[in-house]
Amino acid sequence: MIKVAPSILSADYTKLGEEINSVKSADYLHFDVMDGVFVSNLTIGLPVLESVRRITEMTLDVHLMITSPARFTARFARAGADIVVFHVEAETPENISAAIDEIHALGKRAGLSIKPGTPAEKLFPYIDKLDMALVMTVEPGFGGQKFIPEALPKIAQLRKTITSRALKCDIEVDGGINVETAKLCADAGANVLVAGSDIFGRTDRAARIAELRKVCAH
Repeated sequence: MIKVAPSILSADYTKLGEEINSVKSADYLHFDVMDGVFVSNLTIGLPVLESVRRITEMTLDVHLMITSPARFTARFARAGADIVVFHVEAETPENISAAIDEIHALGKRAGLSIKPGTPAEKLFPYIDKLDMALVMTVEPGFGGQKFIPEALPKIAQLRKTITSRALKCDIEVDGGINVETAKLCADAGANVLVAGSDIFGRTDRAARIAELRKVCAH
């Protein structure tokens, strides 16, 4: 089943509560954290997550685009994240495994992400323990970028591995997602779609969320 995760990176922060309410028909709410080091942009962090947690019961899908993320995975889990996803490129193998275990110990779901230049194989040592594998379909750091089609074979490769091992691991895609690229990703094997400007840039956001689900169902 296709899940849609609007990214509040594209929301109007002067009325964030209203913006979140406008996408409540979605499956997840995607929350991007950037530190200006791992990616060349700064965004929101723990205090905003805590505030968002207080005003919505939506599943909060937190994507950490930060250096040494294992220092913070538990803090974001405790602050209200339901899913904590961090980058395989940003940590050592030992810290990655420990952070996944720590997230699970707190009763939350754990995910790992790869940038466009990182092969899918980098996730394989951890795939048995993951709840989500996030394939970036743009370079992380900024919204509104053009979809990178070279990500599609990686999605298919991950889906083949997950299916062959009978794992319960979602495949999420993030970047340049609209009705056309969503269909490509779903056909390749993705089942969680992050969309920012394509949803928040519209007046009827519920209709767009429904349209993304519908186009991927065929």
